[in-house]
Amino acid sequence: MAEVKKRHGWFSRLTFGTVSLALGGLLALSYVSVLVNPAKAWFFTIFGLLFIPVLVLTVLFFIWALFRRSRMTGFLLVMILPAIFLIGKYYQYKAPEPEREPTLKVVSYNVGLFAHGNMGDKRLVLADSVAAYLRGLDADVICLQEFHLPNTLNMDAWFRDRFPGYHAEYYVLTGESGHAGNVTLSRRPVLYKGKLDFEKSTNLALHTDIQLDSTVLRFYNCHFESYNISLSGLVKSIGRHTDEMVEDTGRKMRRGITQRPRQVEEVMKDVDECPVRSVVLGDFNDNPLSYTVYRLSRGRKDSFVQAGKGFGATFRHLWPLLRIDYILYPRDLHAVRCEVPKVKYSDHYPVISTYYETR
Repeated sequence: MAEVKKRHGWFSRLTFGTVSLALGGLLALSYVSVLVNPAKAWFFTIFGLLFIPVLVLTVLFFIWALFRRSRMTGFLLVMILPAIFLIGKYYQYKAPEPEREPTLKVVSYNVGLFAHGNMGDKRLVLADSVAAYLRGLDADVICLQEFHLPNTLNMDAWFRDRFPGYHAEYYVLTGESGHAGNVTLSRRPVLYKGKLDFEKSTNLALHTDIQLDSTVLRFYNCHFESYNISLSGLVKSIGRHTDEMVEDTGRKMRRGITQRPRQVEEVMKDVDECPVRSVVLGDFNDNPLSYTVYRLSRGRKDSFVQAGKGFGATFRHLWPLLRIDYILYPRDLHAVRCEVPKVKYSDHYPVISTYYETR
């Protein structure tokens, strides 16, 4: 009997140690995933996506290790410590007290083609509801992704009627279902505009030079490649076409993961050549612990990290795990407040941030 207990204890310690090592290894890989270009090693993006669930499991195992007085306690603690400096990318306990009144308000919002109404709203009705909501925010700059209007409507007239006082800069692709693309609206003077087309993709980035009180900023309104995976489609496929579903999902994920860094490099090339400071914002389709966000944050700060409160998740599904929409701003601005209100006009939530100029 004593021999059986001894063997059981040895097996339990071995199992606990093996799982602890695996969790610590996954956590370490999530930390370094931001440094690896997914175009060269696409699977590193998966480690970044797993950061939150792996961190939670590692913390639970650390607590368990304390009760067991396990030798793995120190190892797990060392693996968890770097997360203290990274968790703020997902959750902020308290927003800073504003030092001055803001002079600039910016909104980024993926409106989901106006196809995600919460009460069966048709697209045009939902589009009007979103326009009314955005007008009420009284923002200086509004950047929209996945904007959509039917072919029968004149876009210039639509914007004039619903956004009086705003300059509307947009680029859309026209197909049988209508006009779809990105839109930048500004109440401040627009000095220059252009776009970056991404190769083999319908996604794009608009750039607009806007005159503020004492400086000019270029706003990059970006929509980077998504995974193109339908969660409802995955659920329906379980048990019927599982093999095909897994293969198709893997193919789509690899395509999205490898396409995004190439699109990011196109934007960064333009940013580096730009003669004025820039704000990079929009739907990045990537998590805070990713090469995408790390690369685009060079020389810029994250509005939510600097001035947010609570969970920063911007995607309604799997909330609060997925934060994929951002406003990254230059250092000559100071973020006063950043909010992610839970309005249900889209499968995304808007990011709303206010600033004042520091020079």
